[in-house]
Amino acid sequence: MISEEARAHEQRLRERRENPPEPPPGMDPTAASRLANAMYASWATDPGVSVSEVDAGGPRAVWVQVEGSRPDRVLVYFHGGGYMIGSADHVANMLGHIAAGAGCRALSVDYRLAPENPFPAAVDDARAAYRWLLDEGVEPGGIVVGGDSAGGALAIATQLAVRDEGLPLPAGSVPISPWADLRCVAPSWTTNAETDLVLTHERLSTLAGLYLRDADPNDPLASPVLGDYRGLPPMYVQASGYETLLDDCIAVTDNAARAGLDVRLDVFAGMQHVFQYCAGAMPEADDAIARIAGWVEERFSR
Repeated sequence: MISEEARAHEQRLRERRENPPEPPPGMDPTAASRLANAMYASWATDPGVSVSEVDAGGPRAVWVQVEGSRPDRVLVYFHGGGYMIGSADHVANMLGHIAAGAGCRALSVDYRLAPENPFPAAVDDARAAYRWLLDEGVEPGGIVVGGDSAGGALAIATQLAVRDEGLPLPAGSVPISPWADLRCVAPSWTTNAETDLVLTHERLSTLAGLYLRDADPNDPLASPVLGDYRGLPPMYVQASGYETLLDDCIAVTDNAARAGLDVRLDVFAGMQHVFQYCAGAMPEADDAIARIAGWVEERFSR
């Protein structure tokens, strides 16, 4: 049964979709990101996070910590926003809930955004942050990478990039609703078009073009659903039953299984895209976050 909190969240999304807020004239990407930050941060409760900025080998990042966070255990996280909006800050409260459950710190990375910085800028920044963390002395077995939506795909692409560079791989990855195929051709774009209140095919196709510019959408670092996953660490994928990216999540999971990975997929029926942002304010989000935290903690313990 879907909770009252989840139904209220769905109603807020429905109202926002039917009556989208008018952006101020001439709003630039930075201002748009600030609005996104405020919206997403308001969905999750504050679990008492401590946030501090850091230069992560080039890209700006923020450390997210709670009481009991271990410095030798790090979740490297890439925010969503279609490679166009959002920032490391807007996921801080959600990451605080994961950190509390897994006993780790989170490094939320501010990768460069399109259209000013098209592909592969985001991948380059993500790889730089991962390399920086290794240089800081964090063992690869103490690192898990994750992200949501575009950031979920970036978490996979980062692993492909660092593997091909010959760097040691992390202990695991947690892609949440990864936008893993920039061709936007999966059947769920049609079958879930009416139930997804966050994403539309028209909007994501436009964002894909702005991010790719002249790049090939078949490049596995842009569409990691097309990548060769052999040699990657275990992967835990979460998806929402109502979202148009559902088939991307399933395809990623199938690809991982064919490559011999230890992979798990949880699909949350009746939920919207990245409902996990509602951690602390929705039972279903709390359940999803607890599963992530438990899986991450288990990876660190091996």
